[in-house]
Amino acid sequence: MGQLIPGKIKQPAVPKKPKKQKKKLTPEQRRAKKRRKEEFQTIFINGKQKRIRREPMVEGLPADEFIRRNADPVWLHQNEMWKDLESTEPPAENRRSSRSTSHKPDDGDLPF
Repeated sequence: MGQLIPGKIKQPAVPKKPKKQKKKLTPEQRRAKKRRKEEFQTIFINGKQKRIRREPMVEGLPADEFIRRNADPVWLHQNEMWKDLESTEPPAENRRSSRSTSHKPDDGDLPF
């Protein structure tokens, strides 16, 4: 008899399985998916996907940034937001004081 040569022997053809079609989501499932996407964001930590809650937004800005831009000092004081209150005050050199040394009267004019 002759020798068998690997690679020359044909294997019988195996029929391929048809691909499984994706199942469409119901309207209720689509609404739930949309709500989850709005509520959570996906990030990667150590090569793994994690879902975390999104920051609350007000008019397209994060809530903290919106408060910093729009709150007045009284509201910040009432809500005990001292760090934001300090950042909204003008710097000391721009504040006017009654005893300012930078103003020099011209020709004896009174400064007030």
